[in-house]
Amino acid sequence: MDDLLRDFLTETAENLDQVDVELVRFEQEPANAKILANVFRLVHTVKGTCGFLGLTRLEALAHAAETLMGEFRAGALATPEAVTMILATIDRIKAILGDLERTGEEPPGDDLDLVTELERAALEARRPPEPVIDPALGRELRPGEVSLDELERAFREAPGPDQDIAPEPQPVAAAPSAPVATAPAAAVHAEAAPAPAAEEGPRSESALAGQTIRVGVDTLDRLMNMVSELVLTRNQLLDTVRRRGDSEFGPSLQRLSHVTAELQEGVMKTRMQPIGAAWRALPRLVRDLAADLGKKIELVTEGAETELDRQVLDLIKDPLTHMVRNCADHGLESPAERVAAGKPETGVIRLSAYHQGGCIIVEIGDDGRGLDVERIRKKAVANGLATEADVEKMSDAQIHRFIFAPGFSTAAAVTSVSGRGVGMDVVRANIELIGGAIDLRSTPGKGSAVVIRIPLTLAIVSALMVTAGGETFAFPQLSVLELVRTRRGGEHVIERVGDVALLRLRDRLLPIVPLRNMLGLEPLPAEKADDVYVVIAQVGEDIFGIVVDEVLHTEEIVVKPMASRLNHIGLFSGTTILGDGSVILILDPNGVAAAVGPSASHDAALTAEAAAPADESDNRMSLLLFRAGSQAPKAVPLALVTRLEVIEAETVEFTGGRMLVQYRGGLMPLVPAGDGAALKPSGPQPLLVFTNEGRSVGLVVDEIVDIVEHAMEISASSYTPGVLGAAVIDGSATEVMDVAHYLTMAYDDWLTRTDRPHEKIESPAVLLVDDSAFFRNMLAPVLTAAGYRPTLAASGAEALVLLRAGRRFDVIVSDIEMPEMDGFAFAAALKAEGLHHGAPLLALSSLVGSFMAERAADAGFHDFIAKFDRPGLLGALETFAPRWRLAA
Repeated sequence: MDDLLRDFLTETAENLDQVDVELVRFEQEPANAKILANVFRLVHTVKGTCGFLGLTRLEALAHAAETLMGEFRAGALATPEAVTMILATIDRIKAILGDLERTGEEPPGDDLDLVTELERAALEARRPPEPVIDPALGRELRPGEVSLDELERAFREAPGPDQDIAPEPQPVAAAPSAPVATAPAAAVHAEAAPAPAAEEGPRSESALAGQTIRVGVDTLDRLMNMVSELVLTRNQLLDTVRRRGDSEFGPSLQRLSHVTAELQEGVMKTRMQPIGAAWRALPRLVRDLAADLGKKIELVTEGAETELDRQVLDLIKDPLTHMVRNCADHGLESPAERVAAGKPETGVIRLSAYHQGGCIIVEIGDDGRGLDVERIRKKAVANGLATEADVEKMSDAQIHRFIFAPGFSTAAAVTSVSGRGVGMDVVRANIELIGGAIDLRSTPGKGSAVVIRIPLTLAIVSALMVTAGGETFAFPQLSVLELVRTRRGGEHVIERVGDVALLRLRDRLLPIVPLRNMLGLEPLPAEKADDVYVVIAQVGEDIFGIVVDEVLHTEEIVVKPMASRLNHIGLFSGTTILGDGSVILILDPNGVAAAVGPSASHDAALTAEAAAPADESDNRMSLLLFRAGSQAPKAVPLALVTRLEVIEAETVEFTGGRMLVQYRGGLMPLVPAGDGAALKPSGPQPLLVFTNEGRSVGLVVDEIVDIVEHAMEISASSYTPGVLGAAVIDGSATEVMDVAHYLTMAYDDWLTRTDRPHEKIESPAVLLVDDSAFFRNMLAPVLTAAGYRPTLAASGAEALVLLRAGRRFDVIVSDIEMPEMDGFAFAAALKAEGLHHGAPLLALSSLVGSFMAERAADAGFHDFIAKFDRPGLLGALETFAPRWRLAA
C-alpha cells in the first residue's frame, strides 16, 4: 500500500467518525446550519479525494449522500428516515474502506440500492421553486429567470467529478429545455463572496501542517520501549550507587535521572489521547438503540478532554460500548413507564471521566429503574452462584456484583441488544487486565452507575516494594491508601473473630490477610503475628489490609508481561526488573481482593462502635454476651433466650452421638455454641436455654459474660455456619450468633413443623414483613414462643405474593423502613386490593415519635410499635389477636 492511499484511509476514517457524531447532533438540532455545513464539508472532502484517486464506488456513494444533504442545506426538512439513510451510507463506505485497507483495491460493486434510495429521498425533499425578491434590484423574478438557489442546485447536480476537484467553480450551462437567463451582477458577486475565505483555508492548513506530523503507532511503541529500558538502566545505576555509597557519580546520576524523567514524560505525552476519542461512536450507538428499543434517550458526556494512554484507550472502547448498551436496554425505562414514575420521557445516559489520585475514573450511569436486587438474588441462587442462606446475609452491593459472573443475565428474553448473559464478565476481565477495577452503584427507581478506575498508562507505574517470606514483590501504588504498623497494646491492633482477622483502624474494622498465606509460604511465627506491617488497599469500593513482613520503598517500575505458564495465577499481573537485575512479580490488586475472601466484599470499610444518639435510643436492644471456644466474645439477643442455666457436667448423657440432659421432666438436647466450644469434663456447665412449644435446646458455652444495651450493627457478614456476622460491642469485635442455626441442629423441623394440631386451629397466624434477615431470624422464635405461627416475608412484594395466592393471616406486622416498597406503600397496596381480609396491621419502625405514629395511622395501621420493643409488640398482638392464650 502506497503512502498516498495510507494517508487517505487514515484521514477518511477520522472524517467519517466525525460525520457520525455530527449527523446525530444535526438530527437533534435540525436548525443548526453550522453543524450541517460541517457534515457537508466532510462528505464533500471524502467525495473529492475518492474522485482524485479513482475510487468510483466510494465516490458514487459520497456523491449521492452529498446530494441529499444539499437538499437539507436548501431548506428541506431532515427527517429521521433520511438521516438513517445517510448513516447507512457512511456504514457502507466504512465497509468498503475496510476491504480497501486489506486488499489495496476497491471491491467490485455499484451500491445501486443505496444510491437509488438516496436520489429518491433527494427528489422527495426538493421543494418547488417559489418567487423570490432579487435583493439587488428589488423586484420579483420574471418568467424564464431563476433564483440563486436554483443556480446553486444546478451547480451541485452537474455530473462528473471534475467540477468537484477544480480549484474554482466552472460556469453552469443552462439546460436546453429550460433556458436560464444570465444572473444579475449583484447576484454573481454575492455567490463569489466566500471565495477569499476558501483561499484562506489552505494557508491555514499549511500553517497547521508545519506544526504537526503524522507518526506511526509502531514508532511510538518502539520509542516507549526504549524509554522503559532507559528507566531500568537508571534504576540499576541508582541501586549501585546506593549500595556502594559512592558519591562521585551523584551529580551526573542526578542529571541522568532528571533527563530520563523528562524524556519519559515527553514520550508518554505523545501516546496520550483524549478519552473522547473512545466516545466518538457512542452518540450514533445511542441513537440507533433508542430507535430499536422504542425509547427516548439523551447521551451526556463530561470530561471528554481527559487524556490517557492510547493502549489503555483501545482496551476500554469495547467495555464502554457494552455498558452503554446495558444502560439503554436494562437501565432506562420506556417513555410510558418513566411518565408513570413521574420522570421525563427522555432517559439520560451520562458518561464522565476525570483524574483522581494518578488514575482515571470513568463513570457510566443512567437515571433509570436501578438494579433489581431481588431478581439478581433469585437468579444467583438459580445459577448456583450462592445459596439462599448466603444471599440472605449479603448486602445490596454484594448482590449487585453477581452481574459480573459469566453467563449471568436477568433479561426475560434474548434480544438483538442483550439477554444472553455475555458481556459484563468480559467487561470486568478487560478492565482488570489493564490493572483497573470496576464497581457498581445503584438506587432503586433513580438509576445505576458503573465506576471504572484505570491507570493512566500500562508501561511504567509507581509501585510499593514489599517482602514476604524472604521474597520481594511490587504492589501498584495506585491501589495503596496507607501503611500501618500494628503492635500489641499500640494504636492499631489485630483482632480475631472466629475465622476472620480484623484490623481496627480508627473508626473502622478492616478484613486483613497475610501475604504469606495467599502465596502458600511459611506463616509468621506466633510471637510475631501481631507485630506486622499492613498495607491498606482499595479495589473498587472494597478496602482491606495485606499483612507483609517489611515495606521497602516506592519505585517506578517497567511492567513486563507474565510468562505464559504463569498467566493462570490471578494474584499477579506481570513482572519487573529491579535495579540489581533481579526479576520480581507484580501483585494484582484485583486478584488480592478476591483472595481476601467474602469479608472484603462488604461495602467499603466496616463501621466500628459509635454511641447511639439520644433520639435513636430505640434502636438499642439487650444483648447477652458470652464466650465459647475462644476468648473472642459472642452475642445473642436476650429476647431469644428463655433461661440461663448452670448444670453439672457429670449429668450430661450421650445417646446416638447426641448430648442430652434431663431438664424439667424431659430430655433437652445440647448443642456446642460454635467450633471449639465443648462440654466441660466436670463441674458447673453454663447453658443458654431456648424454649418453644414444649421443646427446649441448650446452647453449651464456656462463660456468660454480661448483658448490655447496644445498637445492633452487623459490620462484617460471615459465611461461617451459625454466625450472622461481626459487630463492635463494648469496644470488642463480637460474633453475632445465628440462633436459628443451632435450634435446627437440635430439631430439624424446629421452624417448619406441620404436626401441630392445636396450632392449626387455635394459634394465630402472623405475617412478619421485614427486609432484615437478622431481625426476622431474631423475632421468629420470640413469636413462636409466645404462641403464634409466624410466616416471614423479606419484602412487601414477597408478602403480596403470599396474600394474592390466598394465604390468610390473623395479624400482619410490617417494618416501615424497607427498600423499593416501604411499609406505607405495602399498606396502601393491601387496602387497594383488599388482601388483608380485615386482619389488623401493626407497624414496626426504628424511628419513633408522634409524626411517624400519625403517618402510620393515616396509612391504615392499627398500631405503631418501636422496632425493638418486644414487650410492646407482644402486648399489641395480645390486643389484636387474643386467641393466643388458647395455644399456651
